[in-house]
Amino acid sequence: MRIPVAILIGLVLAASLAAQTRPRGRDLGIPFPGKTGPNNAITDVAGIAVGHVTLIEGEGKLIPGKGPVRTGVTAILPRPKGNWDPVFAATFNLNGNGDMTGINWIKESGFMEGPILLTGTHSVGTVRDAAIQWQLKNGRKFIFTYPIVAETFDFMNDANGEHVKPVHALQALDSARPGSVVEGAVGGGTGMGCNGFKGGIGTSSRVLTAEAGGYTIGVLVQCNYGGDLRILGVPIRQEIPDLRACTTLKEPLTREWTRGMPACTSERGAIDVPAAQQYEGRGSIIVIVATDAPLLPHQLERLTRRVGMGLGRLGSWAGNSSGDLFLAFSTANPGAGSNEGTPSLKMLPNDQIDPLFRATIDATEEAVVNAMLAAETMTGADGIRLFGLPGDRVVAALKKYNRMK
Repeated sequence: MRIPVAILIGLVLAASLAAQTRPRGRDLGIPFPGKTGPNNAITDVAGIAVGHVTLIEGEGKLIPGKGPVRTGVTAILPRPKGNWDPVFAATFNLNGNGDMTGINWIKESGFMEGPILLTGTHSVGTVRDAAIQWQLKNGRKFIFTYPIVAETFDFMNDANGEHVKPVHALQALDSARPGSVVEGAVGGGTGMGCNGFKGGIGTSSRVLTAEAGGYTIGVLVQCNYGGDLRILGVPIRQEIPDLRACTTLKEPLTREWTRGMPACTSERGAIDVPAAQQYEGRGSIIVIVATDAPLLPHQLERLTRRVGMGLGRLGSWAGNSSGDLFLAFSTANPGAGSNEGTPSLKMLPNDQIDPLFRATIDATEEAVVNAMLAAETMTGADGIRLFGLPGDRVVAALKKYNRMK
């Protein structure tokens, strides 16, 4: 039975609050490098807000068009609501098996206009159209616009059922707030897996020293990719081999590519075998980088290229079926997009950009770990179960390899 939208959103809010009970990386004492902002989130860059709508409904074998549903929408506002001043932006694809709408104009003009939304692969069109209507409703005036909507494939969801509706995208945008960001299996990250465990939304930030300009870098990820998970160089996947993707169902699975999925033999799931890893390569990751440093588009593109180095630290192999899509923007230089006059711009000299490169790499690594630690174990369509990354076992592995005391 389908749950009415009003009730569903109420359940979503309760689930989001529950997701905050799992510790983040620094809560566990993981010694990530660098100083964070007060929220250790993309919202530490002043003016940025984030909102989620999460859709969870049904269980068991997939019935196309009905469920189970494990999906949602995440919205990022680059400037405070009602402020339509464009921001300098750039994008980079590490591997292009994915979609991010609106990027042709970013590449051509150097500007990003309006919000960013993250969702599942087959919901991009619905969310894009809703973003247009939300901007009109909230006072933005334009002849035409190209909304930024990025996706990863929520394979725990009835993806072909297109359960995300315009109301959900509007709700995510309306609920966007500054401050702390809910992480884990929420919003666009609800139906995702990452490095063989449950994935989702994660975020982190870095504040540079006064000598380096005191600028802030914030990163938000929607992680759904495959890799040999490493944290601070420690082979975490090797140390936790018993919590692999599995299915709770005995009957043949609905989708051809899921047939042969190992059975969940106990509460500890399947053993790590090569056959289980083929499902992980179908995933992707979206990484959004924000900063208040005065960077021009070509410099922001240089930041996006450093994101892949953070993912490499984590063991990502950027597989053939993976969409590894990155976007960076700067909230500096207000008024640069004005149609009148000749705006004056500030630019950080290239010789001073190294601390921002390192901050991007470090914050990307931590954001992915935060996403995985926050995500609870979930069972989705066709009984596919992904386990939340257990913080206690991560700590034990880091201590074993002398990365923690």
